[in-house]
Amino acid sequence: MPASEQRLAGIAAIFFASILWGTTGTAATFAPELSPLAVGAVAMGTGGLLQGLIAAAAIMRQRRLIAQHWRYLLTGALAVAIYPLAFYASMRFAGVTVGTVISIGSAPLLSALIEYRLDGLRLTRRWAGGALTGLVGMALLCIAKSGGHDTGGEADRALVGILLGLLAGFTYALYSWSARRLMQQNVAPRAAMGATFGGGGILLMPVLLLTGAPLLAAWNNAAVGIYMALVPMFIGYLCYGYGLARIPASLATTITLLEPVVAALLAVLLVGEKLSPTGWTGVVLIVGCLAIITLPAKQPGARRATADSR
Repeated sequence: MPASEQRLAGIAAIFFASILWGTTGTAATFAPELSPLAVGAVAMGTGGLLQGLIAAAAIMRQRRLIAQHWRYLLTGALAVAIYPLAFYASMRFAGVTVGTVISIGSAPLLSALIEYRLDGLRLTRRWAGGALTGLVGMALLCIAKSGGHDTGGEADRALVGILLGLLAGFTYALYSWSARRLMQQNVAPRAAMGATFGGGGILLMPVLLLTGAPLLAAWNNAAVGIYMALVPMFIGYLCYGYGLARIPASLATTITLLEPVVAALLAVLLVGEKLSPTGWTGVVLIVGCLAIITLPAKQPGARRATADSR
């Protein structure tokens, strides 16, 4: 497959994954008895173990190569374990829309900083312009959704949620980077993603054992847990791994800015959260960001070609 077609296939896969991920916050609201730790552990823990299971043969074939780059694997597994705990806690404290926006919206910038610091990757002006547009959109969306926090207690909860969202964004960017680094060391995408997420899933099992009892207390809790594990986490991350093998981590994480848009729309339509004109302006800017960074340039320079081939 030509490089341009691989790039488009990678972008399409991550678009689809982002839509699936955008449903998680709304799904979690249907099981209010579950703590954020339980939701995160069952979603990413079970989904991660499933990814490791279907990739077991590929992992065994490349176990020596993976072992040679154990630092990438350990970094990714730790990030996978921390990410869902911070992500779902952020949504519980700050709301579905704000928690998702901060968690996912901060990831492209943090991913770019990681690649700049560790890989020496230079990002184009076009990418910077698109990312800036997306950041402005996220800021407007957050302002629109946090305007109702009038009391000190609610403002404190929102701040805690924002800080947890930033932690989630950093760990999201970090496991994306580490998984791609494994792929760049000739580890097959399925093996790299399976080992990274399987390792994270193992680390999340103690959390699930400590917090997961309510999953068995009601059918809606169990249904939410099964949905989270199988659809957004398992299928979504299979698509994400496919895309990550074909485009840079910074581009992949920027495309996932679609997730907070989906989350905001579902929160308005199904959860009852309200979105002001300022918030809708933010949604439009985020969509504009996606168009800027994903549509192919007319005359791509050598620097962009180098970045996209990494």
